[in-house]
Amino acid sequence: MPMKRDRLVLMGTKGGPSVRRLDRMPTSSLIEIGGRKCVVDCGLGVTRGLINAGVQLRDIDQVYITHLHSDHVIELGPMLHSAWTTGLDREISVYGPNGTAEYLGGFFSSLRFDIELRLADEGRPDIRDMVRLTEYREGDVHSGDVKVSALWVPHPPVTECYALKFESGGWRVTFSSDTSRYPPLAEFAKGSDILVHEAMLSKGVDWLVKRTTNAKRLREHLMASHTEAADVGEIAKRAGVKQLVLHHLVPCDCPEINDSDWLAEVRRTWDGNVAIGRDGMEFWREGE
Repeated sequence: MPMKRDRLVLMGTKGGPSVRRLDRMPTSSLIEIGGRKCVVDCGLGVTRGLINAGVQLRDIDQVYITHLHSDHVIELGPMLHSAWTTGLDREISVYGPNGTAEYLGGFFSSLRFDIELRLADEGRPDIRDMVRLTEYREGDVHSGDVKVSALWVPHPPVTECYALKFESGGWRVTFSSDTSRYPPLAEFAKGSDILVHEAMLSKGVDWLVKRTTNAKRLREHLMASHTEAADVGEIAKRAGVKQLVLHHLVPCDCPEINDSDWLAEVRRTWDGNVAIGRDGMEFWREGE
């Protein structure tokens, strides 16, 4: 049997729910750690991202939702349904904030015709009984071979949004989720091998707002709810992480912005290893 290897795969690195091109999709990640296949957030495109990463959908072990903005949860139900029709025949654990149960209940209700038809016609187990849902808050989320813990982070107007830290066998990966600048995150991520942190470039915000014609208060939201790249570097420095990965990029498709702009901002505060996230980018545990 081949040795299981720990890795992180960025499957969707775009901030926000809009889709105008396919090179960067909304937020989702895969972390394979301690023999578990864990999905972190389920933005549009997560199912395709998993397949591109070489993961059989029926082999997903755990799913974690950081908050209920659509670009983090919209494809949770469809991904689970696709795993079911691909052969899922065991329980799958889903962890999400308050409201996740209502989302899943609504999704399963909307697919009741299809689900019940397949139960009778194809003899499948009932997907509604196979999803083991836990609504979590700050603190310990999962224990065992893989320890997962959560830290509340500010992402107004969302009241429940959580950074997540995964630990197993000495490997530690922290996801910031969506957050404004939040100094306690540095302590939470202390000593992480990888910090996956959202990032915003203020020079691109006006371009993004002009492009989004139906959201009058979008600029106000972005500036209050996200972390500028230089502040991300400061968090990474204070946390002493080995690798910083910029994720949930706002904006990610401005023609006036490229990787050098992101790096220039981060380098104002951080001189360590940094990667500008792209869909399909992989990070392997050192020594594997």
